[in-house]
Amino acid sequence: MTSQYKNILVAVDGSEEAKKSFNKSLEIAKADSAKLFITYVIDTRTFASIDAYDRTIAERSRLFGEELLNEYKETAEKAGVTNVETILEYGSPKVEIPREIAPKQEIDLIVCGATGLTAVERLFIGSVSEHITRYAKCDVLIVRNEETK
Repeated sequence: MTSQYKNILVAVDGSEEAKKSFNKSLEIAKADSAKLFITYVIDTRTFASIDAYDRTIAERSRLFGEELLNEYKETAEKAGVTNVETILEYGSPKVEIPREIAPKQEIDLIVCGATGLTAVERLFIGSVSEHITRYAKCDVLIVRNEETK
């Protein structure tokens, strides 16, 4: 039995693993004629200590996110995905993606990379993909690269 997805959300962060997730989401979106939502969540947890010293970090993060999303959107459209939307949010990616963005956009598949945090961070707070898998109300596809298999 195969599923036909209508609204696919892919989380990107500029990493190679996110690029692999994006490419997988393109394949599925084209096969299912689905709408593709590309999201970048600016992790505000990193601003807490840095913001006191560098007030431009939030603006630079926003500009990076907008540029990244525009590049991915252009790539998706060139690949033949006709319905693409970008979403830039602030907060914790592990909360925003499954609990805020996915329900609001009626997402039925979230695609994300398997890793992103260091081993120590995963030990204490868990990975973003683990949290998404645990709290999303829709299907989740975790894309692994060769090093994480």
